[in-house]
Amino acid sequence: MRLRSKDLLGLEELSVEEIRSLLEAARRYRRAYAAGERLNSLRGRRVVNLFYEPSTRTRTSFEIAARSLGAEVVNINVAASSMVKGENLLDTVTTLESMGLACLVIRHSSAGVPHFLASRIRAAVVNAGDGWHEHPTQALLDLLTIQERKGRLHGLKVAIIGDILHSRVARSDLWGLSKVGAEVWLCGPPTLLPPALGQMGARITWRPEEALEGADVVIALRLQGERQVQGLLPSLREYRRLYRLTAERLSLAAPDAVLMHPGPVNRGVELSPELLEDPRSAIAEQVTNGVAVRMAVLSLLLGGE
Repeated sequence: MRLRSKDLLGLEELSVEEIRSLLEAARRYRRAYAAGERLNSLRGRRVVNLFYEPSTRTRTSFEIAARSLGAEVVNINVAASSMVKGENLLDTVTTLESMGLACLVIRHSSAGVPHFLASRIRAAVVNAGDGWHEHPTQALLDLLTIQERKGRLHGLKVAIIGDILHSRVARSDLWGLSKVGAEVWLCGPPTLLPPALGQMGARITWRPEEALEGADVVIALRLQGERQVQGLLPSLREYRRLYRLTAERLSLAAPDAVLMHPGPVNRGVELSPELLEDPRSAIAEQVTNGVAVRMAVLSLLLGGE
């Protein structure tokens, strides 16, 4: 199947059927990728990665996914582009479209930029993260990882702990997990915990013990130091003391709980270092599944299967 929209802008817009189709396609691509199969279903299609914020795993993951499907990939270095001469974003993207752009993968610090571009160009647009709003492919790879570890998504208790305020991952995870029937708890310091997210169906608490109690899945979020403003946290030491996941805190979750983190990890801040090697950690699997999910997204948007 193909998605109803030519774009992937967020999980808020996707139906449950579309989410399940993307996960099923990602499982097929994961098997093919692990077997070393090189697919050419997007041969001759041009994918452009345009990232206004630093990224290693997401941009590289999109590039590997597109190349694995036979697409031509162009990575734009914003600092060396005409945008430093004053060219605006829409003119830049329109120029790229005139050169045969099939899909634009964009990350931007401002929420809504992918939506703005998607409404003005014919090419597909994939949101690789817009401000604090959404990061749909990260949420899809989280769902895939949970499904592979737990065998289901419906009925699970998922605790998301950390810097909720600045996290586009938390918002996309909340949309996706709620749609497939999981119970989502959001937990963080009161200053980093928007109560309005409760209206999206989340359970809200500032007490990690309450969120962790019996949780089937625990997702630790990166403390986004680059987005912090003065006064949101008493101190980093206090944050570590109250919210860092330790073996003792994780023992409150279900014995077979899955531990995840969208990366990059601030070692010793969100997680105790020993938890990175814990058998419950699925952080490496999240990275692998990222390639499979992005292959599925590009393929379903561009008609590769």
